Parts: sequence; structure tokens; C-alpha cells
Amino acid sequence: MIDVIVVVVLIFLGQMLGSALGLIKRPSDRLLHSSLGYAAAIMISVSFLELLPEGLTVAPLWLVAVSFLAGIALFEALDHLLPHIHPEFLKKEQRDVNRSVNMLVIGIMLHNIPEGLATGFSFALEPAMGVLIALVIALHNIPENLATIVPLYCCRKCRKTCFRIMMIPIFAETAGFAAGFWLLGGSTLQILGAALAMAAGIMVYISADELIPSAQLRQHPRDGFISVALGVATVLLLGMLV
Repeated sequence: MIDVIVVVVLIFLGQMLGSALGLIKRPSDRLLHSSLGYAAAIMISVSFLELLPEGLTVAPLWLVAVSFLAGIALFEALDHLLPHIHPEFLKKEQRDVNRSVNMLVIGIMLHNIPEGLATGFSFALEPAMGVLIALVIALHNIPENLATIVPLYCCRKCRKTCFRIMMIPIFAETAGFAAGFWLLGGSTLQILGAALAMAAGIMVYISADELIPSAQLRQHPRDGFISVALGVATVLLLGMLV
């Protein structure tokens, strides 16, 4: 029960912290890009150092590989339907900003459901693994929500209204976690292993398609190297502690 509470707190904390920071003061582009690189390194490291090896211990290689690709395909399909989430959206050159901001919030809400599922899948196999994934996704949600609430505030001009709107993606991710855990709670180990691989595919796709391009690592190579190195080191340290 304590582990479930920790996961839910992490879901709320990561998203609320990102929203609060965006409402208090927008950070510099350099800091925002570095935080995205850090989040990308964390998500990729967890996928290849934790999720996939754990999945291979309980499921055959072919099933893990197919499930990993299925996770990537799932988010690829979502990306054809939903807007991308990039910090460049903070700039004001876009036309019809109100509509774009609304679509961005809806996109984050629907993106957060598979992220919650990834946490639920991991938690169903091993609670400690679920807590680790929840922490990783929380770190990813901080810059993501920050990049969303700034243009939202520019349109709504009311901090309370913006904060209430940003609660919607939080509940979407929480619902995804509950659904993932409930669906796989009594499943066989092979299904759980496949679910972990699918979660890894989702996280790798998010990193490669959204976080890494937004981090602008080529434009800021030194900051990019430091943020990526810190992300990998964070996962190694968390793997020892969790």
C-alpha cells in the first residue's frame, strides 16, 4: 500500500512541480534544454538497463522484442493524432495560439495515459520497479509541463485556471497507472515481461522523438553531454538504492 501511495505522489509531484515552476518564472532556454536532455537520458537508461533486462528474465527474447516494437508503434500512432510537445512552442510565432494551446493540453493528457500504463505494468511485476519508473516519468514531466503551462498562461491570464487545467493530465496518468496495474495484476510472468518491454518501447520513443530533438544537443554540446551523463548516472544510482 505504501508503494502505491509513493507512485501516486510521484505522479502528482512531477507534473505539479513543472506547472508551478512555469507559473512562477519561466527558466532560461539553456536550463530547459538541459533538463530535457537529462530526462531523455534517464528514460533511455531505464529502458535498456532495467525494463528490458527484467523482461528477459520472465519472457522469451522474441516476445520481448515484439513487445518493445509494439510500444514504439503505439506512440507512433498517437503522434499522428496528437500534437508534439516541444519547448519551441514557448515562442509566440504560432498562429491561432488559443487553439494550439488547447490541442497541446489534450495531447499531453492522452500521452500521459500510456506513461501511466508503463508505470502500472512495472509495478505489477515488481513494486520497486514501478516506483523507479514513476520517478523517471516524474522527472520527464517537469520540463514537459513547464513547456505547456507557459503558453497556456499567456492565453488564460489566470494562474489558478491554468493550474486547474493542468490537473487533467495528472488524473489521466493516474488512471493509466491504475488500469495497467489492474489489467496485469493476475497475469502470467510472460505477459508481465512483454508489458515491461512495451513500456520500454514507449519510453524510448518519447525520448527519441520528443525529448532529444527539443534538447537541441548539437547546438549546446557541452550542456548536452553534462545533462546526458547526469541522467545515466542518476539511473545507475537509483538502481542501487531502489
